[in-house]
Amino acid sequence: MKTTRKKPSIKTNDLIDHSHRPSKLLLLAEGRAVYDAVGMVPMLALKKLLPQGDNHPVLVFPGFFASSRTTRPLRKFLVDIGYRSHRWKLGYNMGYSYKLHYGMRDRVTELVERYGEKISLVGWSLGGVYARELAREMPDIVRQVVTLGSPFRGHPSSSNVHAVFNMFTEVPYDELPKSFLQNMAHPPPVPTTALYTRGDGVVAWQSTVEISDRYDVENIHVGGAHMGLGFNPRVLYVLADRLAQPEGQWRPFKPPFFMKPWFHNWYPDWLVHGSENPFEASR
Repeated sequence: MKTTRKKPSIKTNDLIDHSHRPSKLLLLAEGRAVYDAVGMVPMLALKKLLPQGDNHPVLVFPGFFASSRTTRPLRKFLVDIGYRSHRWKLGYNMGYSYKLHYGMRDRVTELVERYGEKISLVGWSLGGVYARELAREMPDIVRQVVTLGSPFRGHPSSSNVHAVFNMFTEVPYDELPKSFLQNMAHPPPVPTTALYTRGDGVVAWQSTVEISDRYDVENIHVGGAHMGLGFNPRVLYVLADRLAQPEGQWRPFKPPFFMKPWFHNWYPDWLVHGSENPFEASR
């Protein structure tokens, strides 16, 4: 009698490991981020047609090995559509340190006290992991969180830059308790949007999505390269839509009918590394 091999499931608290690390082909294909940057140009021309902001503060966190220079175009875009957009003022993101942690907390507090209202946090890659943890610690002053390809559900080995990260971070991956990593996988107690691409060549896409039954937690596929998420026109559209929601009136993202194909997953399974799909396993 022929037997079939049961497909392993992914539980809510599972950490995506090295078996889902993006392939070298996807990593080499990260050069297509140039096209994401080019795609930002027409979005800048059409910004007046996008949902406009209410002038509330937004703090943008850069990814690993990057500084606020990489988020400058994104921050300028947010200013142009009606937000007080700010950089983190903490230099290069060289991985976690206790000094960095308290520096980020102080920066969030400073901006909230300056404007007298809640702040939205936007984080690219590792910056999004930081943003989620800050929202977890300070939910009373954070309005919402949006992450761009942030590996908050990943084991350290699920990234193509894990070895480099361990060389520079003050707290190496091996010293992080598994309980801490598992807790990090749960969304913070504020509205949370995770933007991801199945074509991510830097971190496992499975580690960048939320598995939650909460109404105010969502995943949106934006395609493109990991390195281009800060310029990706779909990301810009989603940010304009998400940030424009009145405080306390959060609703799941629903693009217009004619734009739905823009957010569809067009990546074939043979190209995407890792066979398990966390969405299917959570059903």
